[in-house]
Amino acid sequence: MIHKRSWIMNSGFWLLIKSFWKSESFTARVGRIFLISSLGAFLFLVVIVMAFEDKFIYFPAKYPEGFWDAARVPAREGEIAPRIEDCQFETEDGLKLHGWYCSPQRRTSGGMQPVPSRMVLLWFHGNAGNLSHRYDMIRMLMQLPAEVFIIDYRGYGKSEGHPSEAGLYLDGEAAWKHLTAVRGVSPDRIIIFGKSLGGAVAVDLASKVDAAGLIVQSSFTSASDMAAIVMPFMPRSFIRTRMSSVDKIGSVRCPKLFIHSRADEVVPFDLGRRLFEAAPEPKQFYEVKGARHNDTYIAGGRPYLDALRGFVESCSKAEK
Repeated sequence: MIHKRSWIMNSGFWLLIKSFWKSESFTARVGRIFLISSLGAFLFLVVIVMAFEDKFIYFPAKYPEGFWDAARVPAREGEIAPRIEDCQFETEDGLKLHGWYCSPQRRTSGGMQPVPSRMVLLWFHGNAGNLSHRYDMIRMLMQLPAEVFIIDYRGYGKSEGHPSEAGLYLDGEAAWKHLTAVRGVSPDRIIIFGKSLGGAVAVDLASKVDAAGLIVQSSFTSASDMAAIVMPFMPRSFIRTRMSSVDKIGSVRCPKLFIHSRADEVVPFDLGRRLFEAAPEPKQFYEVKGARHNDTYIAGGRPYLDALRGFVESCSKAEK
């Protein structure tokens, strides 16, 4: 009886549509024009988004744009600052990438003295700019203390190529290989650190290697979940980029720290929390109060730095 009633209602609905479509009244003609125009505009918009999908995701700043004189920034007496070493390394598909290897050093009356540090943060930054735009946070991370290896993805900064999802994963693997095979850094000293888009690269890499730890800051569950927020008109099945961290995080067994803010205006707090909940133990969640997407380390201040330091130290002790 229910199915019959539903069929009758549906049949009535389609009869109404047919009647409206065939009607020659002014209202019907205007309505048809409006519907056709709206459908055409929608399809055109979908085609544009599909054709230029990568342009809506990646916003690289190529050299010389950026702050490339960072190594010359002076340090005050007693202050810790990074010693920056330019690194060139190659991906599996033959592209040359660029990175900075940053080591903490302290200004003393006798000059710059190395600060002992055991752990290395392999840092994958967000979707815009290049590594030089992260100098202020690099300088802050020196206080942990820890060494930092930050890279530019293909198409960013001084790195060759053009960004893509598959390409970024290859870039992450190449950075890991450079640290472990070329520089001889033991995996039990490496903490993978991904921010925003870089969180997807970090989770992907952490699911493939045996790192000492993983930090995911202001990141998301998947590209389709982000698209539903940024482009709600776009059918998810039309989005080629997956970046489904939520499907990979379950295989990451190392200690994990997730950082997010409810005030994040780019990646909703709920997505970061859902990614944390999908992760297996051991894991921690640290909420930064009042931080927008790009000022987490500024708004977080000393408590944020202490949370990072505590996690880095726990990874170091666990791997000894």
